[in-house]
Amino acid sequence: MISILLAAAFLPLSGEALPVQDLRNEPATYKWRLPPGFPRPRVPADNPMSDAKVELGRHLFYDKRLSFNQKQSCASCHQQSRAFTDGRARAIGSTGEVHPRSSMSLVNVAYLPVLTWANPTLTQLEEQALVPMFGDRPVEFGMKGREDLLLARVKKVSEYQRLFPAAFPSEKDPFTVTLLVRALSSFQRTILSGDSPHDRYYRGADPDAISASAKHGAELFVGEKFQCFHCHAGLNFANAEDFVGKKAPEIEYDNTGLYNVRGATSYPTPNTGLFEYTRRRTDVGKFRVPSLRNIAVTAPYMHDGSVRTLDEVLDHYADGGRTILSGPNAGVGAANSNKSIFLPGFNATPEERRDLIEFLKSLTDESILTDPRFSDPWKK
Repeated sequence: MISILLAAAFLPLSGEALPVQDLRNEPATYKWRLPPGFPRPRVPADNPMSDAKVELGRHLFYDKRLSFNQKQSCASCHQQSRAFTDGRARAIGSTGEVHPRSSMSLVNVAYLPVLTWANPTLTQLEEQALVPMFGDRPVEFGMKGREDLLLARVKKVSEYQRLFPAAFPSEKDPFTVTLLVRALSSFQRTILSGDSPHDRYYRGADPDAISASAKHGAELFVGEKFQCFHCHAGLNFANAEDFVGKKAPEIEYDNTGLYNVRGATSYPTPNTGLFEYTRRRTDVGKFRVPSLRNIAVTAPYMHDGSVRTLDEVLDHYADGGRTILSGPNAGVGAANSNKSIFLPGFNATPEERRDLIEFLKSLTDESILTDPRFSDPWKK
C-alpha cells in the first residue's frame, strides 16, 4: 500500500479536503465528467458551463479559420496525441515566426489559477484566448485589428450557424469575440486527466497498475534526496491549483538554474521569466512550475524546450543546474543566485534513475490522448 509520505505529496496543496459538490456558477443541467477524487474546477460567473458551449468550443479549437492566413488552429500547438503540446522546443506561429517559449500542456488547465509560463496577470482562459488570436509579440494567429474578418468567416460556416445560437440562446447576436472565447474556454476546461496508471494505483483501484520499479520511483520522488515533490505536488504535480471550495489559489514560480549568463539578467532575453512583469531582480529566471502529468509524451522540456529527454532532465537536476561551456549562453546555472533552494543536486545510482523515470512514465493517461470528446470534430 502507498506510504503515508507518498499519499501526503499528492493531496491538495493546502491540505483541505476536496469538496464533493458546489453548484455555484454552474447550471444544474451541466454534468462534469471528473476523474475520481477530483474537485470541481472554478468557473467564471459570467461563463457557466454548458454542453452546447463545450461543443462549439471544440469546433473552434480545431478551426484554422481563426488565423489570418488560415494555416493554424489552437490544435496546431496543442495536439491531443501529445497531451495538448506540440513536440517543438519553441512554438511556431501561423506566419512561421518562432516563439521564445514552448507550448504548455492544456491538460487540467481548468485547475490553474494563473496561465502561461510567466505572466501573472493572465488568470482566466477567456483572457488568455485573446492572446494567440490578437497578439503580435509574437505573432500567433495574426488577427490583430481583424476582429470583423474573424467573425465574418465564422458566420458563413453552416455548422456555426447552428452551434453559436445553441451555445448562447439568449443572445440576439451570438457572433461576437467575447462569446467565441467563452466557448473556447469552456471546451478547454473539460480537458481533464486523472486516469494514469499512477492514479489508479494511488487511489487503490489497481494495486498492480504500476511496476515495482515505478513504485520505488514514487518513493524516491517524495524523498529528501531528490526533493522532486517540493515543486511538483498537488493535483497537477505542479504546485499550482484552484478549485471550487479552495480557500485561496496557489501558484509557484521557480528558477531551476537552467542559465546563468553574464549581463543585465542571468537568463537570456526575452526569456527572463517573472521578471519581465515584476521587474524584481529576484524574479529573473522564475517560470511557472509545469505539470508532470503525461510528461513522457510532452518532450522537449523546460520553458524553451532546451532539454530533450527525461534522462537529460535528471542530468540537469543531478547537477543542481546546467553548465553551458561556450557561446552566448555560457555560464554555470547551479550558481544562479535566484535558483530554488530545493535544487542542491544529487548523486543517483543507475537503478534510482531508472525507477524515477518509470514513475514519471506512470503519470501518462493514455485515455486523454485518444478520447473522442477532445478530438477534431471536422474530421468525419
